Amino acid sequence: MARQRTDAEQQIADLLHTARKSLRLSVAFLSRLDGTTQHLEVVDSAIPVLFSDGMTQRQETSFCQAIIDGRLPAVIPDVKAFPEAMKLPTAKIPRIRSYVSAPVVLSDGSLYGTFCAFGLTSDKELTTRDKTLMDVLASAAAVIVEPGVRSQQERTEIETRLGPVMAAGGPVIAVQPIVDLSTGYRVGVEALSRFPAEWGKAPDVVFAEAHGIGAGHRLELLALQRAAEVLADIDGYVSMNVSPGTLLTAACQALLARLPLDRVLLELSEHDQVEDYDALDTALAPLRRAGLRLAIDDVGAGFSSLRHIVVTSPDVIKIDRSIVTGVHEDPVLAKLVHSLVEFAHGCDVQVVAEGVETAAEDVVLRTLGVDYGQGWQFGRPGPVDALRPAAALTA
Repeated sequence: MARQRTDAEQQIADLLHTARKSLRLSVAFLSRLDGTTQHLEVVDSAIPVLFSDGMTQRQETSFCQAIIDGRLPAVIPDVKAFPEAMKLPTAKIPRIRSYVSAPVVLSDGSLYGTFCAFGLTSDKELTTRDKTLMDVLASAAAVIVEPGVRSQQERTEIETRLGPVMAAGGPVIAVQPIVDLSTGYRVGVEALSRFPAEWGKAPDVVFAEAHGIGAGHRLELLALQRAAEVLADIDGYVSMNVSPGTLLTAACQALLARLPLDRVLLELSEHDQVEDYDALDTALAPLRRAGLRLAIDDVGAGFSSLRHIVVTSPDVIKIDRSIVTGVHEDPVLAKLVHSLVEFAHGCDVQVVAEGVETAAEDVVLRTLGVDYGQGWQFGRPGPVDALRPAAALTA
């Protein structure tokens, strides 16, 4: 059974059909040239039994390569008039006798392949005017195929970049202190994934890229495993990040079940969509009974956090840094933080302020009733062995 064409392939097929009918030839095709092989990706044929999508041939023995090299003209009314053409395998089987080809060039000037048509009989009416039609159709084909080409290039780049990191066991973990604002003592840390600086990409971007190529769950699990290793080296709890989708996987639940869950705070970002809250609750229930605490991250950065809070009944909410920064000099931000604190405490939920960078912000947050703080005021993310003693964080 033939593979069903994609929308892009069907658009190409329509262009090929136009070319074949207009030129009254037997077969028209779009080929991709990879340097060694000519791939006939889409074929419009009057004799589909002999010519169909997916056929290949050696690139160096193709009419198209001979035309690209300048050994043959782009328009060949009679193949038998060109000794160079008659040397090619397809001049004998299937006895190609007329040929016209146009390059398919992408926007960056790179050659994707060729847009071609041929006949099994010579055609003296085949002229350079027909080559103009093929050029126009080849340009249209280039516009159609380019998004897919760029998407595949991006996928390949991501796979190449992520491969060594995943093979090495996942991202490097940095930890950042979380302190009790009333005492200044460290009560825990957040385990933060760090990727090579030369990538110039934030961790959430890297995880999104990984999910985009189907490797997101695996990368998150590796990050969780690395974060779990921190438990042996610190006092207090370790806050770990996971997406709702990864949390629902059996591998993630098995990993979490092996941890001392009374020392784990699991953060769900409000940016991640929850497709099925019932399934999420079912996955979390046995873990929470075993001591796992749940946090909703980035509260206030968007609109989904309140639904997350209402439906999941978390133990902790983490106020996004966009609301914390400048809270000491912006009465609107202060009022918003105060409202979130009242809402959370009314639901028996603790509050962590993220992105606390100054002593002034620290003072105001304590005044507003925020329970815990995290940010440069108390320590930048770094290796576990660089953590200061918990008592040394007093503001």
